[in-house]
Amino acid sequence: MAKAEKTETEAKEEEKTEPEQGKVEEVNGEKVEAKPEKKVEDFKGKVETKENIGKRTEERSESTQLKGRKKDNRFWGVLHIYSSKNNTILHVTDITGAETISIKSGGQVVKSQREESSPYAAMQAAMRIADEIKEKGITGLHIQVRAPGGHNGPKYIGKGAQAAIRSISRSGIAIGRIEDVTPIPHGGCTPKGGRRGRRV
Repeated sequence: MAKAEKTETEAKEEEKTEPEQGKVEEVNGEKVEAKPEKKVEDFKGKVETKENIGKRTEERSESTQLKGRKKDNRFWGVLHIYSSKNNTILHVTDITGAETISIKSGGQVVKSQREESSPYAAMQAAMRIADEIKEKGITGLHIQVRAPGGHNGPKYIGKGAQAAIRSISRSGIAIGRIEDVTPIPHGGCTPKGGRRGRRV
């Protein structure tokens, strides 16, 4: 048997695709063959507008952000810990480091001066600072730990820094990166103590 005749819908679709020929228009006194008019239906979804282009670029940027990781909705700050043998100072700033959000020290917590640098004082100061920054909406912290360092200062961190970090992590605030930012002298003056060091 021969192939079944084409259905009415297929025949109509073919008629739509066939260009209309034979129409002649006059342009500036010359006869020009008119191009077949394309219906608006043919361009559905194909028309490029500024809105469509903007939407597509947003979708691409979102897809690249979300590839391989979840979107992070945390509000991050930076905790600067200065820890010496005399005191522990905790200073929370915004991510740029320009604006102070909260500042606490071991000396604000304890009464006697000899306990300012103790792990207990650092822990209490960290708990207070955690409560304060939670109220201000910060949910994550990057930590920068610093010893006195520099030309004549000790390069080792005091005993309060570790206690402060532990206390912050227990408070439920997310911790990002932890780095040591102790200043290191490059050249400069000769350290005190002479050539053979300090004689004890």
